[in-house]
Amino acid sequence: MGKKETKSGARDKDKSDGLGKADYEDQLEPLQLALNGVARWLQHTGKRLVVVVEGRDTAGKGGVISAIADTLNPRQCHVVALGKPSEAERTQWYFQRYVPHLPSAGEIVLFDRSWYNRAGVERVMGFCTEEQVAAFLKQAPLFERMLVDDGILLLKYWLTVDQAQQEERFAERAADPLKRWKLSPIDMTAREKYADYTQARHAMLEATHTRHAPWTLVDFNDQRRGRLALIRHLLEATPEYTVPETQVEFPPLGHPPLNEQFKGPPKPI
Repeated sequence: MGKKETKSGARDKDKSDGLGKADYEDQLEPLQLALNGVARWLQHTGKRLVVVVEGRDTAGKGGVISAIADTLNPRQCHVVALGKPSEAERTQWYFQRYVPHLPSAGEIVLFDRSWYNRAGVERVMGFCTEEQVAAFLKQAPLFERMLVDDGILLLKYWLTVDQAQQEERFAERAADPLKRWKLSPIDMTAREKYADYTQARHAMLEATHTRHAPWTLVDFNDQRRGRLALIRHLLEATPEYTVPETQVEFPPLGHPPLNEQFKGPPKPI
């Protein structure tokens, strides 16, 4: 057990090899302020941003997406985490179910898994044929070329995690009733297929790491450090354009604050 922050304000690590929570939050705050600057720039210019976050189970996709989205306007920043396709969606062009979720002018879309499901979990777990995988690996760079040519800023991240860390996180989820919902039968099967996922990832990166839509690999064995590294890269990858923040005037109320008052049968609790 590592030391926690003391009353004197000392910043110790929560784990012997991890970044402490207090230090992490100190470093995250200015990055979140900068993300709000990017959001203002997108609104000002009408640009569109798509961030694809991929990785193995327990890599930390949800955590980094939350770190990005938590302080942004949810009407502007949308998180997309699609479930398994419906019967009708299985008969569609593979990319069709993702197109409606692409951003409009000024918006950010964060894909918690994306069209790359086909090259990863679907392939490894046998949910699609090898012919479908081959078609996907051929079409994905062309699909992304169209997105980029249309002006979308596309960033693709693969979160890397060693199996020892993955096992530790699976065990933590199994032991914590508040995290147990994250475990599924597929997750249990995935534990036995770490090497198969590695092989599928190699094929995916080789086919889809392009000049117009490159992959960025981020070490997420320490999730806090990984989040900070990914957000810093995202900020560096967006064009430098400062848009002054609109200052909202906040004059005095002009009278004593009023209290809520109710009439009729509804009663506050």
